[in-house]
Amino acid sequence: MPSIIQLKNISRTFKIGAETIHAIRSVSLDINKNEYVALMGPSGSGKSTLMNILGCLDTPSGGEYILNGTSVGQMSDNELAMIRNKEIGFVFQTFNLLPRSTALDNVGLPLVYAGFNKTKRTERAMEVLKSVGLADRVKHRPNELSGGQRQRVAVARALVNHPSIILADEPTGNLDSKTSIEIMFLLEEIHQAGNTIIVVTHEEDIAKYAHRIVRLKDGLIESDELNNDIKTSKSKP
Repeated sequence: MPSIIQLKNISRTFKIGAETIHAIRSVSLDINKNEYVALMGPSGSGKSTLMNILGCLDTPSGGEYILNGTSVGQMSDNELAMIRNKEIGFVFQTFNLLPRSTALDNVGLPLVYAGFNKTKRTERAMEVLKSVGLADRVKHRPNELSGGQRQRVAVARALVNHPSIILADEPTGNLDSKTSIEIMFLLEEIHQAGNTIIVVTHEEDIAKYAHRIVRLKDGLIESDELNNDIKTSKSKP
């Protein structure tokens, strides 16, 4: 199975005054196409920094990141923006929806940057909202939706450009346990449809849905193991 992501001795340091913070120290990691990986670790372990690097939102201080066979370090800002828009779908804990826009417009937003006309945007956004169970909520604004529905809109927006990778940062952090399970079932379906999924979480329960769990501690990979006890929608409660 080909690697979609290859990290080679990635490090990331931040300067705060006279102090140098080593957020990530020499991380090497391969993720294959259509893998479902959880990045786990306590606060301060480096998992969010690593996710920002994986999502091309941040640049490593050292090492090399190869995405789909291309070295990210060689890419221009425009190329990186295109990767973020087309290759990677982001799902955030805080949903990051535009408050005054409808679900339909929120989902169609990445297509604006991709240059699609309004008819095509509406058509594709409707299709994805339908696939996440929100066909009857397309005209609703975020404040008219429940937390779970808002996260479904965010998932639909992440899917709209047919990305190969979905990066989900604490996707259930603001949801109750029943809704959290629904969102994880939705990610399971997306994985089965062929996407590579990377979930960043500090919750064991959420990591258990992934097929592989990478644990970080103090900016290093502490362990990288296959999950032999995968939770699925077919699991008994």
